[in-house]
Amino acid sequence: MDDNSDDFSKEYQESSFLEKIKTYAVDAGKDVIEKALTLYYSLLDPDTPLWAKTVIITTLSYFVVPVDAIPDLTPFAGYSDDLGALVSALTIVAVHIKPEHTTKAQENLKDWFS
Repeated sequence: MDDNSDDFSKEYQESSFLEKIKTYAVDAGKDVIEKALTLYYSLLDPDTPLWAKTVIITTLSYFVVPVDAIPDLTPFAGYSDDLGALVSALTIVAVHIKPEHTTKAQENLKDWFS
């Protein structure tokens, strides 16, 4: 990836990710949404290295893709593959997750789930 990755991430973050996360927040559940938002805020952080942003973009792209290993509309199991991908990405980039990323994610959760 070259420096165009920042252009891609800006376009990406303003489109399908936020739409899906708002539309399916209740269905996906707090746990899935919190992890996705934490990765999202890490992606926006200029201190996050390119390799970590690549992992995050790939994972969040999987989250918003309409074709999943397990369809998101499947009751109880639909977001389990998304959750697995999010947990894996968080583990890989954990050293670059800052407290403020988690705090911002939790603030969004309060707004969306209260």
